[in-house]
Amino acid sequence: MKIAVSACLLGENCKYNGGNNYNEKVMEFIKGHEVIGVCPELLGGLPVPRKPAEIVDGIVRTKDGASVNEEFRLGAEAAMNIIEENHIELVILQSRSPSCGVKAIYDGTFSGNLIVGQGIFAQMLAKRNYKIVDVSDL
Repeated sequence: MKIAVSACLLGENCKYNGGNNYNEKVMEFIKGHEVIGVCPELLGGLPVPRKPAEIVDGIVRTKDGASVNEEFRLGAEAAMNIIEENHIELVILQSRSPSCGVKAIYDGTFSGNLIVGQGIFAQMLAKRNYKIVDVSDL
């Protein structure tokens, strides 16, 4: 099976704070499969590290209010192109991310509160009927 995984879950230091979300359950799950790591935020041209961002009224903004919506959307499109070009069958995404959150995202107040919702890339995948899994469900 061809699986795409949020690059941070594979140990790539691409999180906003310069770290990663390396996940042993993901590493075990993907053994024996063809795997491609994707980070929509890097693909959109955002640096590492970068200011934290959340979706505020449908627009991705940093804590100081600056819009990074275009970068998030361009990155999601670039990641989607990788998914389509590689005929990916399953996508495993990082929880809560404004790009990759599958079931819940931060509420846009930068207070740590979660709401039901999806990140920009997860929304695109869902609209195109890709099988997506939140890493917390592995």
